[in-house]
Amino acid sequence: MKLQDTLINSEKELDISDKVRIYLCGITVYDESHIGHARTIIVFDVLRKYLESKGIEVEFIQNFTDIDDKIINRAKLENTTAEQISSRYIQNYFIDFDRLNVKRATNYPKATEHIEDIQKFIQNLVKKEIAYISKNGVYFSVSKFPQYGKLSKKNINELQIGARVEVDEAKKDPLDFALWKFSDIKPLWDSPWGKGRPGWHIECSAMSLKYLGENFDIHGGGRDLIFPHHENEIAQAESLTTKQFAKIWMHVGMVTINDEKMSKSLGNVKTIKYVLDIWGANIIRLFCLSGHYSKPIDYSEELLTENLTKWRQIETCYYELIHADNKKHDNEIKSTVRKISDEFDEGLESDFNTHLALLVFFKLVKEVNYLAAEEKLGLNDVKNVMPEFERMLEILGLRVPKTTEDEKKEIDDLIMDRVHLRKEKKFQEADKIRDKLNEMNVELIDHKEKTIWVRKEKIRGEN
Repeated sequence: MKLQDTLINSEKELDISDKVRIYLCGITVYDESHIGHARTIIVFDVLRKYLESKGIEVEFIQNFTDIDDKIINRAKLENTTAEQISSRYIQNYFIDFDRLNVKRATNYPKATEHIEDIQKFIQNLVKKEIAYISKNGVYFSVSKFPQYGKLSKKNINELQIGARVEVDEAKKDPLDFALWKFSDIKPLWDSPWGKGRPGWHIECSAMSLKYLGENFDIHGGGRDLIFPHHENEIAQAESLTTKQFAKIWMHVGMVTINDEKMSKSLGNVKTIKYVLDIWGANIIRLFCLSGHYSKPIDYSEELLTENLTKWRQIETCYYELIHADNKKHDNEIKSTVRKISDEFDEGLESDFNTHLALLVFFKLVKEVNYLAAEEKLGLNDVKNVMPEFERMLEILGLRVPKTTEDEKKEIDDLIMDRVHLRKEKKFQEADKIRDKLNEMNVELIDHKEKTIWVRKEKIRGEN
């Protein structure tokens, strides 16, 4: 598998000889998660599921930033504590992402649970004279890391000119950034330098090295984290270990609204809960995977509606497969299925091209639906198609809602009644049964020799 490595700005081979270790920068828990968070986490969820489908062990770490000025400010606004704010939004995070069919990480470390690790990290940087103590806190000395800017490709001289606009007199250099901030506002912790709390960047460096060790395989996040967050993580970690921090830096493009960045000031933030309630998990996942992960994607009702249409094709394919009972026609599409399977894998292994993988998946869906419509879908075809169809669904994180045995019996009985009424030319009564089935979100597909049913997922966004 090759992935686009932001550091070298080209594709790089992922080492899968041993388990794959991934660190994904999680969310700062001061508000509800939004569709931009969803895209990044869904992309990495599919990457992980694909690797695991190949029998590769994946250690997946995703942190929570549960101490930050934004959390403290939210707590002041609501007259509560930072801990209560972070706990609330961590709980909501799991509700949202469980609904999105995202597999839970191996571990979700919180910054507040790793203060000792963070302080040891800072102490070692101070000992190396790469960090220094000022009246406002402990700062990282950017001038001591000559490679600063290598991830973002930013010129250090240009950065210094820009940084001088807001000069902190406690800093030796405008680019230096805080590792430990002195503070008397709770939450705070004792440290060798004074009471305070950690800076944002040091949290991820300390936690990733603790859980994954030096030179782990993939460090990921949204493209908005490249600078300064990931740039600063590299500077801290490589100054401490003198080794390459992560082998591959994988960044996911942002979700825009009408080509504008989501922001509260513009009032265009789409929370995951809002989008889930209207469109459901499958449509959101298809939307988030529809473009190349590294490029921005624009949120629009039109694009979501397009993905809804595609989801209906997937539902039809699934039910055509489970209702197939035709023994006469058998196309032996084994070679076609194998070819589609290989193309799907090749798409994901070539810079994780989920757009291409989806196109290939829909080739399989359309082939099945065509054969079923022509009444040429044989039972051996189903034996060949179903395992591959379900494998792709699992990797993509898509789920066809299941129907209980009691519900199946009720639907089958209603359909049999409708068939008898139609034979007796009692079309008005037969139409009433169809109406009842529609209320149950059951759609009938009439073939020449039989009628099958599809239990459609109820989507509020459908007109």
